Amino acid sequence: MTDADVRFYFDPVCPFAWMTSKWVRTVAAQRDYAVDWRFISLRLINSAIDYDSHFPAGYEEGHTSGLRLLRVAARARAEHGPAAVGAFYQTVSSEIFDGPGAEELTPATRGSRAFVEPLLAKAGLPAGLADALEEPRWDDGIRAEGEEALSLTGKDVGTPIIHFAPPYGAAFFGPVISRLPAPEDAVRLWDHVTALAAFPGFAELKRSLRERPQLRSFGVQPGAAGAEEDWHAGSRKTTP
Repeated sequence: MTDADVRFYFDPVCPFAWMTSKWVRTVAAQRDYAVDWRFISLRLINSAIDYDSHFPAGYEEGHTSGLRLLRVAARARAEHGPAAVGAFYQTVSSEIFDGPGAEELTPATRGSRAFVEPLLAKAGLPAGLADALEEPRWDDGIRAEGEEALSLTGKDVGTPIIHFAPPYGAAFFGPVISRLPAPEDAVRLWDHVTALAAFPGFAELKRSLRERPQLRSFGVQPGAAGAEEDWHAGSRKTTP
């Protein structure tokens, strides 16, 4: 897609990417924006990192499940066009983070054929695309898109990455939000973020203290606020 208003780089197992993507969809519906959903694999961008020393237990398996799901998304795009990526992402990550069984969902399950096939059908895509879970031939393309995203922002970032008004607009990591704004607030937040992004000298606005995302996968129900935690280098550390 070359005429998108926004490029959104995501990993389907990143909760903050998912929350931000819901905000972007809300704004896109009101502003009639076209969004190009693109890939950045947490597993691939961390391929040189020792997970045992850098992340809590379970992160490597979690990031690997995201890569497996991105393989399916890559094949869906190759065979059914860019719109298939948005449909797949919305369906799969909604189940991962907002589904009734989200809190008990394991990385092994969400990277499995039994999990993916019915969600492909729900997204209007062939169940056979689940073959890509086991097809590393898609990894080079996924890696290239991740490197494309990092070339726009620098490497010391995570997901999501948003490229505003591509190909020449600014790109930033985030914004990281823990709650989905109401529709009228979503547009106001968008205007504030894009105003910052449009300033040539703007680089970063950040705090590591975050609420747990307002997602069932974190045990936070709609309308409630998650506990505040200190996030660092892609993982969370509970404050005393």
